[in-house]
Amino acid sequence: MIRVLVVDDQALIRSAVVALLRHEADVEVVGEAADGREAIALAIAHRPDVVLMDIRMPGMDGVTATRSIVRTPELTSTRVLVLTTFEDEENLFAALRAGASGFLGKGAQPSEIVRAVRTIHAGDRLLSPLATRSLIDRSLNAPAPVTPRHPLPDVLTDRETEVLALIARGLSNDEIAETLTISPLTAKTHAKRIMMKLDAHDRAQLVIAAYESGLVVPGTDERGR
Repeated sequence: MIRVLVVDDQALIRSAVVALLRHEADVEVVGEAADGREAIALAIAHRPDVVLMDIRMPGMDGVTATRSIVRTPELTSTRVLVLTTFEDEENLFAALRAGASGFLGKGAQPSEIVRAVRTIHAGDRLLSPLATRSLIDRSLNAPAPVTPRHPLPDVLTDRETEVLALIARGLSNDEIAETLTISPLTAKTHAKRIMMKLDAHDRAQLVIAAYESGLVVPGTDERGR
């Protein structure tokens, strides 16, 4: 059973999402929240598997609440899926940096929302690698700065740096394995080690780290070019 907390300041939307999820045999709605502070309190109380999080809410916004939930030790297995009307790059990029495992627009089909909840619960990212790359390319399409905003810490091996660059370009573990002539399991192991070393919640945050460090430059296919 997938335990879900629904967070939205608009009661009508919140009720509609709750009603949708309650029709699914494998989903249990464990709570509803109208703002970020209430979301954090209910998440700690109910330990949901997935939090469906709105971004713009009175009081504490969804980005701040997401960051708090992701960093709460008791909620290490809770994942956040942003469901928002505001799909502009600034909000979506902020959500990913805060630790959200994915996002959808509220214009998504009901079946897409349910599928997204299951995808996040399964431990996967909501976005496909190509969709993630598209988002970051749009968000960071300005010329690369002379000095990277957030240089990578000197903890990655050469192979891990290579894998990180491929992740940022949208490659799956299987595609990375084929590119580097390694096994998919080895590619997955590298990705997990990189996440641990960079304190990243998921692969989406690895993409952000690669772009912000200058390892990968938007609009190019080569590292740092």
